[in-house]
Amino acid sequence: MIERIKEHAKALKPAMVELAQRAIRCPSLTGEEGEMSEIFLEELQKLGYDEAFRDEWGNIVGIVRGTEDGPTIMYNGHMDHVDVGDPSEWNGYDPYGGQMDISEIYNEAGDALESALVIHGRAAADTKCGIACQIYSGAILARLKKEGFGFKGNYMVSAVVMEEPAEQIGMIGLYEQTLPARGLTVDGVVSCEATSLKIYCGHRGRVELKVEVSGVTSHGSTPWLGVNAVNQAMKLVDAVEKRYAVEYKEDEKLGKSSIALTIINCTPGAMCIVPDRCNITYDRRLVPGETPEDAVREIQELIDRLHGEDPAFRATVEVSTVPRTTYTGKTVALPNIKEGWRIPEDHPFTAAAARGLQKIGEPVSYSYWDFGTDLAMICGRHHVAAIGYSPMQEYYCHRPVDMCRVDFMERALLGNLAIFNELVQLDKDGFRLP
Repeated sequence: MIERIKEHAKALKPAMVELAQRAIRCPSLTGEEGEMSEIFLEELQKLGYDEAFRDEWGNIVGIVRGTEDGPTIMYNGHMDHVDVGDPSEWNGYDPYGGQMDISEIYNEAGDALESALVIHGRAAADTKCGIACQIYSGAILARLKKEGFGFKGNYMVSAVVMEEPAEQIGMIGLYEQTLPARGLTVDGVVSCEATSLKIYCGHRGRVELKVEVSGVTSHGSTPWLGVNAVNQAMKLVDAVEKRYAVEYKEDEKLGKSSIALTIINCTPGAMCIVPDRCNITYDRRLVPGETPEDAVREIQELIDRLHGEDPAFRATVEVSTVPRTTYTGKTVALPNIKEGWRIPEDHPFTAAAARGLQKIGEPVSYSYWDFGTDLAMICGRHHVAAIGYSPMQEYYCHRPVDMCRVDFMERALLGNLAIFNELVQLDKDGFRLP
């Protein structure tokens, strides 16, 4: 069976690469993934998946059912991507071109550059090349089953919407509504967020905080008659920077908690008028053990202190909640929260994935994402075991050098199946997080 898998992988590699290129050539900003979803859904149907469907949120799901009962492993990625930014920064490449050439790119360890065949374009590294690999790994299983080979468990692929804004709308809709409504369960998850063929075991949590500082308008020629909200806000910005320079929690694997001011603006924002509102957005990263409530409380403590020092200082803080609409027309407003999580490197689920890679001669190493993923909901909220494994590299995500190595894609095509074959042998305890 292993030899037959390798034969199919060699035969299907060109189609897998072509799917990744087609996906990159299809713009799919958040809320605009409709055309992208058609490409993936048609591919699943063409490749002989036992079931392929779109849910009401716009997520795409494909399932290859095993010949024996066993766990369902969901291989997951997201269809949306961030804006391309300034096209002139792309070194002559079309952000939606999907061009393929030999380029300088980091090695697997990420410590040296080397020449390799790569696919260029927005979302190559986040996560369209990874989804293409996952879809074609399932296609190999579908072919094997048709040829009479048996296997345990079910292989599920999910390409979800609206991951980039961080509320996890697509994943929440899929896992908490769609799958239960269809009588489907998921025992474990493998994400194709960028890992450079390593096994990724967690990331910090995230909460987006919205602060509004109040003042009083006055004519710009008589600022002493008003209270400048921007000037007041600077007091809070300074207090936040000072607090988190020394007060932070740290996880031995995930690193330090952090806070970053990402957006600031004021109103009315016009000539000759002192602003009476200053709005600040903070990106607060949480390590396990910290909660969004902790993050809100800490800012509120600073607000209370500043108000005590100056009664004219007034501000509020809350978790940002913005209504968003999927391409299928569903509108929902969810708090912008991602839970932090970490699966031990010696957990049965992680160990099984490592075993699978070792059996096909792949090196095994572990790491952790700097950014957040939809696994926050799966692991952090529902305590389902999960890892990351994919051919893409974090360094190239969201940047105008967005690209993915084709040789890594070929290795991931086999790696996905090697991991699957070991995960489906686990008992129920192997899928539980502490």
